[in-house]
Amino acid sequence: MLNQLQNIFPSMIKYNDHDHNINDNYQWFITDMNNIIGIDKDELTTKDISILTAFLTPYDIQFPVPTENEKTWKQRINNGAQNEAVTPYRFVYFSIKKNQTDPKSFKEALDAFFTKSVPILWENENEGIIIEEQTAETEENISYGQIIDVLMSDLYVKIKFLVGPYLDNLKDIHRYYHLFLKGAEIAFTYSDKSVITYTDAITYNLLDQVDVKLKREITAIVLKEFATDEDVLHTIKTFIECNLNVSLAAKELYMHRNSLQYRLDKFIEKTDMDVRQFNQAMVVYLALLANMHKSK
Repeated sequence: MLNQLQNIFPSMIKYNDHDHNINDNYQWFITDMNNIIGIDKDELTTKDISILTAFLTPYDIQFPVPTENEKTWKQRINNGAQNEAVTPYRFVYFSIKKNQTDPKSFKEALDAFFTKSVPILWENENEGIIIEEQTAETEENISYGQIIDVLMSDLYVKIKFLVGPYLDNLKDIHRYYHLFLKGAEIAFTYSDKSVITYTDAITYNLLDQVDVKLKREITAIVLKEFATDEDVLHTIKTFIECNLNVSLAAKELYMHRNSLQYRLDKFIEKTDMDVRQFNQAMVVYLALLANMHKSK
């Protein structure tokens, strides 16, 4: 096939990872045999591109060559595979700050944390989905916080992760994949954490369904006079995120335990919301998030 294409398109070349001076005017495709070929765009008509795309996959040379596993997952997500048996897996969304690294370097660095290469489905140069498959060799507890620390120190890459739940089937995987991407986008507008769990993301996505008027009402009713006091609100938010542990929150805030307790007492007295109690702390936390995004 490649010889036939060469006869039709004399400019056709094979891509080699070591080729650094590739003409930007080339249109790239990947074959079923994982050969990457490029054809000068000046030789291609719109009809030619449509025909080539019917039996070749368009390819961006900035990305690593897709592995067989990555192609399988892509096919599952695009076409569905309801009854296919799979080992437990989970999606992990990642977002890299622009212009800090390239997809190939990121994949090489990420693979170092796993016992084998992990499938990555790229949405663009800066975000995508890692598919972490749970096998006998898979590490029981991958620390994405640790991965961030290492990538930041080695590659100076600023990255965020949303870690999904483990699944054991492919039911509605196409829909789930796109909901997961959308959920990640929403979650990171509510949180400045580098690693978000799917349980936190559910909270953020539910809150995002609340209209602006109701967010403002929640803020006014729950937070009262503290709605504009950023110091107190940060203190309360940190206390709740530290599982209502005063000592841990004081350490996180670099604050004396007694000073933190004073702020908590003051907040409880003025709002009548006892954040030391789980159910009331949950309401206050939702109000804090609503207050941060009450204009959305």
